[in-house]
Amino acid sequence: MRQLTAIAERFPIRGQFAIARGARTESHVVTAMIVADGLQGRGECVPYARYGESVESVLAQIESVRDAIQAGAGRQELASLLPAGAARNALDCALWDMQAKRTGRRAWELAGLPPPPALTTAYTLSLDSPEAMATAAAGQAARPLLKVKLAGDAMDRERVASIRAAAPMAKLIVDANEGASPDTVQALCQAMADLGVAMVEQPVPAGQDQVLATFEHPLPICADEAFHTRADLGQIAERYDLVNIKLDKTGGLTEALAVLEDAERLGLDVMVGCMLGSSLAMAPATLVAARASVVDLDGPLLLAKDREPALTYDGSLLHPPPAALWG
Repeated sequence: MRQLTAIAERFPIRGQFAIARGARTESHVVTAMIVADGLQGRGECVPYARYGESVESVLAQIESVRDAIQAGAGRQELASLLPAGAARNALDCALWDMQAKRTGRRAWELAGLPPPPALTTAYTLSLDSPEAMATAAAGQAARPLLKVKLAGDAMDRERVASIRAAAPMAKLIVDANEGASPDTVQALCQAMADLGVAMVEQPVPAGQDQVLATFEHPLPICADEAFHTRADLGQIAERYDLVNIKLDKTGGLTEALAVLEDAERLGLDVMVGCMLGSSLAMAPATLVAARASVVDLDGPLLLAKDREPALTYDGSLLHPPPAALWG
């Protein structure tokens, strides 16, 4: 019989990580472990307050399905037991990992995918003053892709202009985390396009994004907080150009792969992103990221300490996960 364990863990962040909604110095994660016949499958999730989650609520959700998981429930049964979100993600990824160990095959083989290639990931610049963000950008100027956190306020133009001057060769994408308003979003998008930004992510609150269907986008707009699962894709296609697939939103790799297929059929470009987690949280996402136009799996780069074994990053080049880590 299987044994299920779920624990809360903390990883210190290098410095402080700030977005439009606030700042933090630690990443709080939940790790699920399923053990059977001497083998252990692991999955990590990051509870996100924006979606009504906490470490305690995620642990409670996992506990609520303990009997079913220990009795042998698989990924398809799990999808009917828990809603999409962090708790289901941790368990779904642990089940993938367990199956890979039991069969001696890598997770991408089980999913019918080619081995994931090395990927170029964005590197995130935390929200701060224009001067502080320019200093941070100068220290990362050799990276090919920088993701800039914005506030949705009047200083955003100055922030991006300062970063552009400090890192002139880097491609820039920006993320307002719902900080702009419907009244200012068109001007914000135009300002970012004028500064040579390649994409803006979730500029307005998810519940107020109807405005995005009313003007021609001067640069691609990506849905993040407004998008979770396949059920959202029809509406997303009317308002956005890309979707940000995060396993903590979809409820794991199983739904993320299904989202990828449906998004491609709808003609939506795909970004694969992450919450601020360790290498264990990033590893399953690399299977989806292989077909994404934008990859943002830099969580471990922002931590002061990662798991061992960890993913290997050569600058911004992310290598496929080792079997000892996951899958």
